[in-house]
Order: sequence, then structure tokens, then C-alpha cells
Amino acid sequence: MLRELEKQGLSGLAMLVVLPAALLALVYVAFGALRRGEILQFVLWTIAVVVVGVLLAGFFVVNPNEGKVLQLFGDYKGTVKHPGLRWANPFFTKRRVSLRVRNFETAKLKVNDARGNPIEIAAIVVWRVVDTAEAVFFVDDYENYVRVQSEAALRGLASGYPYDAHGDEVDLVGHTAEVSKRLQSEIEERLARAVV
Repeated sequence: MLRELEKQGLSGLAMLVVLPAALLALVYVAFGALRRGEILQFVLWTIAVVVVGVLLAGFFVVNPNEGKVLQLFGDYKGTVKHPGLRWANPFFTKRRVSLRVRNFETAKLKVNDARGNPIEIAAIVVWRVVDTAEAVFFVDDYENYVRVQSEAALRGLASGYPYDAHGDEVDLVGHTAEVSKRLQSEIEERLARAVV
């Protein structure tokens, strides 16, 4: 199973000094060779300039509470979570994944409680991505996956309890803390397969 591999990436600030300085030095040397009539040297130095120019495409920014999933030609290479200006192989694709806490309210669902009585129920779900590799590679759309699985867990939970009970029986109205904990554990179990 693919798990998140945290990478640091190189400091973008250090590379911001090194790469432009190298580029300027190479351009200076290449034009010096051209002025002296050394065509082969000029071609070699021009290739070096192009290589350094390509390396400039490796810069990217990681914002706080964000991860960048790095892939090289479809192969997962790691996730950079350290905020700031970073640099990595320019051929890496860099996909942004928010690590912020999010919430949403499920739609009002019409279900039957444990006794077969029709009820309407909804929930507010608070979640965040924990493993970026699972979120990106195991489901097509992890935000939609969270919504669908949360509504399925809510539907299953509501049909397992009566709306209003008599006596010591756990019900949806009188035992909201217990029902909320069970809903939380059911959602976590469903989402642990691919997202959070």
C-alpha cells in the first residue's frame, strides 16, 4: 500500500542565488567563446545555459497547512509539507493538497429509524487530509469521497437507532453524545481506507 513519504525539497532561497549566478556565468563564458570564434565551445556552453534555464523551472511555493505531492513521470516521489520557497527536480509534477481542517453539512437525508419511522437527519462533518499519498492516489476525488462516505455512515447510523426511545434504550434524540461518538467512529473507519 502506498504511504506518504515526506520530503523536504531544497531551499528555494539558496537555489534562487545559485541558479541565476550559474546562468549568468555560463552566458558570459558562451559569448566569450563566440567572440573568440570557438564555435564548438559556444555550442557546449549554450547547451549548459539551456540546462540551467530548465533547472529554473524547479521552483515552487508551499503555503502553510499545504502539501505538494511530487511525481516523476507517474511515479510518486514524496510530499513536501515544509512551507516556503522550495526547489525540486523541474520534471516533477507538483500537485497541491490542502491539509487544513474542513467541514461540511450533509444533505438532509430521509431514512427510517430502527422502528421503521421516517425521519430526516443531517450531520456536520469536520475533517482534514492526513496522508496526501492516499488522498491523491487511492480515490478519484477525495473531497467527494468524504461527502459520500459520511452520508452513507449517517444513513446507516440513523437506521440503527430509534428516534425516540422509552426507558434506558439509546435513541437519536436523548443520547446525542453517544450517537455522535458512534457516527465519528463509523466515518473514521470508512475514511481510513483512503483519505484521513
